[in-house]
Amino acid sequence: MNRTMPFVITISRQLGSGGAYLGRQLAEKLNILYADREIINLAAKKLSLLQDDFESRNEKILSIWQSFLEFSAFAKDVYIPPKTMLPMDIQLFKVESEIIKHIAKELSAVIIGRCGSYILREYQNHISIFLHSDISSRRSRIQELYNMSEQDAGKVIEQNDKEKTLYHYNFTGMEWTDIRQYDLSIDTSKIGLDKSLELVLNYLELTKHANTSDLIC
Repeated sequence: MNRTMPFVITISRQLGSGGAYLGRQLAEKLNILYADREIINLAAKKLSLLQDDFESRNEKILSIWQSFLEFSAFAKDVYIPPKTMLPMDIQLFKVESEIIKHIAKELSAVIIGRCGSYILREYQNHISIFLHSDISSRRSRIQELYNMSEQDAGKVIEQNDKEKTLYHYNFTGMEWTDIRQYDLSIDTSKIGLDKSLELVLNYLELTKHANTSDLIC
């Protein structure tokens, strides 16, 4: 990785594996941009959406019925209030992709989720990371972060995994948990988040002078 030019680290993660925490710590250590909600904010502004409406659709795919309702908004004899007339998911993905590519071109950054590893797969100065964890550790982390029961945490994780699987496959044709598409995969439940951060920093140092075009992104 050429650190004299803008470089990007993308983090794909299972819910509860500590991706947001590790991403923020990594950006702080490297003194670079942390891009998570920032992407949502920019996309919402570009599409003139209410941010809450946009976030509810982020990394999800609409059901066929929801899609039909949105398309029907253009029919002459059907009226749907403007605030419910959101762009289709392909438009959201396209806008987010443009924003991610723009960030990668202009700034060094840590980008969380949103198929960033796929979108920047041909970008040479890019390292892709996948964080995962055992289900027990994931449940415990979600319980602590959101003050919910073990059962509810399990349901949230299950639903989130399904949504990410569908979203990623629809836009990339790949399984998001297939570690072959990432440069580095870490089970954070094995070594903890602090050691995981140390591992990532060590990996970046090892690739500092490497030709990243030879890496699989």
